[in-house]
Amino acid sequence: MRSPVSAAMFATLAISAVACSEPPAEPATDQEPDQFIARALVLEDQSHGPQLCLGGVLESLPPQCGGPDLLGWDWSTLAGSDGRTGVKWGEYVVVGSWDASAETFTLTRPAVPADEYAGPYFQDDDEPGQSWSTPCPEPEGGWRVIDPELTTQASQDRTSRAAFSRADFGELWLDQSINPALDDGFDSEDEWAMNDPTKLVLNISVTGDIEKAEADLRATWGGALCVSKAQHTERELAAIQAEIAGTPGLLSNGRGRGVVEVGVIWDDGTLQTEYDAKYGTGTVKVWSALQPFDD
Repeated sequence: MRSPVSAAMFATLAISAVACSEPPAEPATDQEPDQFIARALVLEDQSHGPQLCLGGVLESLPPQCGGPDLLGWDWSTLAGSDGRTGVKWGEYVVVGSWDASAETFTLTRPAVPADEYAGPYFQDDDEPGQSWSTPCPEPEGGWRVIDPELTTQASQDRTSRAAFSRADFGELWLDQSINPALDDGFDSEDEWAMNDPTKLVLNISVTGDIEKAEADLRATWGGALCVSKAQHTERELAAIQAEIAGTPGLLSNGRGRGVVEVGVIWDDGTLQTEYDAKYGTGTVKVWSALQPFDD
């Protein structure tokens, strides 16, 4: 799968939410589900019993994380765990009941090691609406270099800085689907093969005049370029992200493909409705770490 590069990805991440899936939020219902399903890291140390780590996990050895207390857990009946220095952990798919007031998750059936789970609910594909492809139509003759002297890593960096400095800047990402290395058995160790500036489409979105933005960016970039329309500037989304950071029970808060993505333990649709009313439909996307489970 192609690894997209966005403006937000230029920062180094110390915490990775390796143990949670991000399906779309469920719509509000009149009745709370009896059972939920989740895929997460379960961790127990000398100071705390088993916890369901639904948010970020610090990638140390042993890992570090926290979450709701997990009731009914028995390591002796399960495969797929690791242990070190008094800490035991493993990634599992769990089904159980959720008590929001007590912040406890109680198993209602045996857990399954995540790498052995073959049921529904979790998909490895990109989520709908999160495509990192190029929205512009392919030009006649295909995507190609216009000016080789301006199609270098240095010119790509200059163009990126110019885009970030624009008042109407929305987002930046690279579409590497035109790179032949993808079809030639790309070796992940050959970093240059996939980052060759002459074999990618530089995507930049703006809220202002697209033609003017493209003319401005062509002063420093001679490679394939797609300038598309953004609904919100990067600054606007950053402000929303900062405001949402105080939401109780927040698991994650990030930006991607023109939206603010918010992760919570469980939202029955109430929080999504609130954000839609406050920021506009589709501006904030809420996902729940717990999903309703139907036998």
